Amino acid sequence: MDINVRRRAQVQVIQLRGALRMGPAVDSFRQTLEEALNSGDTRIVVNLSEVPMVDSSGIGLLVRFLALIKQQGGNIKLAQPSKFAVQTLRLVGVLNLFETFENDDAAVESFA
Repeated sequence: MDINVRRRAQVQVIQLRGALRMGPAVDSFRQTLEEALNSGDTRIVVNLSEVPMVDSSGIGLLVRFLALIKQQGGNIKLAQPSKFAVQTLRLVGVLNLFETFENDDAAVESFA
């Protein structure tokens, strides 16, 4: 799992590359989200365009942090989720919890 974090306006954009599944990938992503939250970032875009696979631990992490960040008045939005990511999130019944966007720009602008 490769994680690239960049800031656009007041939004943290997290680009993930690789499978988001139990183990080091989920641990690294959890650490990235915790660091964002600890530094007061509550507007987060997660780009899933290069995530070919998400397992239940990856989905659980996204949902858990979505709840934590919403409690602080923020949101996590998904940009360019891969076809598989969308199918998996829909199958588990959590796709409707997230706003999804065609690209990072649209997701970032939606926070304005």
